[in-house]
Amino acid sequence: MSSETTKDQAVEELDVRGMRKPDKHPTIFATYNALPTGGAFVLVNDHDPQHLREEFEADHAGSYDWEYLNREMRDWRIKITKLASTPLPRILVDTTTITAGTTAADVTGAAWKLEARERDLDSNIIALPPGGAIDAHTGPDLDVLIHVLAGSGQLTTELGTIDLTPGALVWMPRRSRRQFTASDQGLRYLTVHQRRQALMLDTSRAGAPQ
Repeated sequence: MSSETTKDQAVEELDVRGMRKPDKHPTIFATYNALPTGGAFVLVNDHDPQHLREEFEADHAGSYDWEYLNREMRDWRIKITKLASTPLPRILVDTTTITAGTTAADVTGAAWKLEARERDLDSNIIALPPGGAIDAHTGPDLDVLIHVLAGSGQLTTELGTIDLTPGALVWMPRRSRRQFTASDQGLRYLTVHQRRQALMLDTSRAGAPQ
């Protein structure tokens, strides 16, 4: 990286214009992660990196500063400053806005998911319409915690059923058998589990095994 002076401070410059596209974002984030608190670098790019900004918001909302220094064609310069030593605790979503309208017939699958790229957990809000179901299946090879947010329904296990009502916190051990059925009120629940790259949402039938 070269050096550039901005606002009377010498700041390292990272020019990614000649890099392969797959290498750009990893290099930028590696540079950012290596900064001390209060440190900064100037990113030089050939366009406005809006997708990069979205990734910074997902991972570092409130803990970084993004300042445009130049916006000329093929010469975009952004000063990125690290304001805190780690990403900050923050509110991700207001679940009341997601759990409203549980009786909607056309809402199925993940109504929200955790977007941060660098994380140890996965989390989703699953929506089932009135009478909707997730067919009986064996769960993944990890434990899942479920918190019922709105609506109601039943969880069918290997030996019985559990009523799902708002406020219920349900533990689902790894590989346990499960089936979800929503009542005529529909059902919304939050899932939290250890991150697994291959754990994908399947909405081909009525929802996702979680």
